[in-house]
Amino acid sequence: MHRYTIARDSSADDLEPILMTIHSILSGLPMTAKSADKPGIRIEEGKVIDRAYNGPVLEEAVAMNHLIKKRPTEGPYKGIPVVVAPIRDNEGEAIGAIGVVDITGIFDLATLMEHQSFILRQVCGADPCPIVTEQSSAKR
Repeated sequence: MHRYTIARDSSADDLEPILMTIHSILSGLPMTAKSADKPGIRIEEGKVIDRAYNGPVLEEAVAMNHLIKKRPTEGPYKGIPVVVAPIRDNEGEAIGAIGVVDITGIFDLATLMEHQSFILRQVCGADPCPIVTEQSSAKR
């Protein structure tokens, strides 16, 4: 029987096959991972970019042992929404973490709606907007 094990001291090489699989499933979204005790790996566009990666959010997820969604303030993903989850052992201890660029975090619906209202006010000035002659029903 074949077995694959991830441990606190797994290397970037140990994490690569799993990360490449997840990277493929997620249509090539940038991925990162690290074990608790060793530097990790960063993958983009189907290629390993870094085999000694220690992203700040990966380290935070291992230390805090919980899911983190945020925009990092440093590193290659600075300002880009990411989601990072800990890899836990049988006792629930974080032994590593896996992260991905969070495409859902790029679209903050409340902010989008707020900006849409502002843009419509700037373009149209007043209701109705668009003006009656530019509404879809007027073009039919």
